[in-house]
Amino acid sequence: MPDIVVMFFVLGLVAGLLKSDLSIPKAAYDTLSLLLMLTIGLKGGMGLHGNLTWSLVPELLLVAALGAVIPLLIFPLAKSILRLSIADSASICAHYGSVSAGTFAVALAYAHTQNLVLGPETTLYLVLLELPAIMVGLALYRRYAAPTQTQVTKLDLLHETFTNRGVVLLAGGVIIGYMYGPLQGSEVTTLFIGAFKAILAIFLLEMGLTAAETLRPLPKAHWRLFIFAVLAPLALASLGMLAAAVLALPAGSALILATLTASASYIAAPAAIRAAIPEADIGLAMLASLGFTFPFNVMIGIPLYDAWIHAWML
Repeated sequence: MPDIVVMFFVLGLVAGLLKSDLSIPKAAYDTLSLLLMLTIGLKGGMGLHGNLTWSLVPELLLVAALGAVIPLLIFPLAKSILRLSIADSASICAHYGSVSAGTFAVALAYAHTQNLVLGPETTLYLVLLELPAIMVGLALYRRYAAPTQTQVTKLDLLHETFTNRGVVLLAGGVIIGYMYGPLQGSEVTTLFIGAFKAILAIFLLEMGLTAAETLRPLPKAHWRLFIFAVLAPLALASLGMLAAAVLALPAGSALILATLTASASYIAAPAAIRAAIPEADIGLAMLASLGFTFPFNVMIGIPLYDAWIHAWML
């Protein structure tokens, strides 16, 4: 059976499609998302405690390079095959080059349930994939957009990207977890880590409701984008698995990397794109990433990638 947290997403999706009056208050959702990002950061920081060495540098550089390469691959595809505007093409490549913290959390829970070996640096993959992808997506927009269209300075772009609440909480959690480790900070961290799956379950319930909402009504004119949103994770996961094979990562780390490259952002990227490319249709990107790619990865993709890893790499 699927991991129990996935069933909470299915419950929210079904409730939303049936137009139930079930809802999660916005304040509660904001709190859950903040707790989720902070907990992921703390878990990663505690894992790095005593394990951060120079030998990790090549691995982290290759992961960051993936974050830059994926938007470069998606941008021409979005323009020529999906037939999107320059603004929407840049938006889509930034969203799909960037990553989903929610998908990461599900993959992390799955890896622990399956007793897969995880490297202590896997949490860093989130930031290392997300930031280059957003920067490259916006650079492509500036390169191809007409001069009269709205532009932002590099300083504004860096500020918008690095001060995003998800990045701040994730990076802050990693630093705090690394400083104190699993023992010194146990009075606080035990509460967060122990409640991780419960927080994730309620978060996924809300994600199911939100995904159902994005699917009503479905703009059929963009059918190419929706096919892309389901097929792209398979190709992008293969890139992640190739990088994992080159780095000889353990099964759990390989699964996390493949899942992240297969995911699409619906938190950090929309905030950055909305500020930097006002011409882009953020709703369209959210529909693709949250309405199609997120459900595919959570319900089908993660177990599929795990099976591929065990068949091809182990």
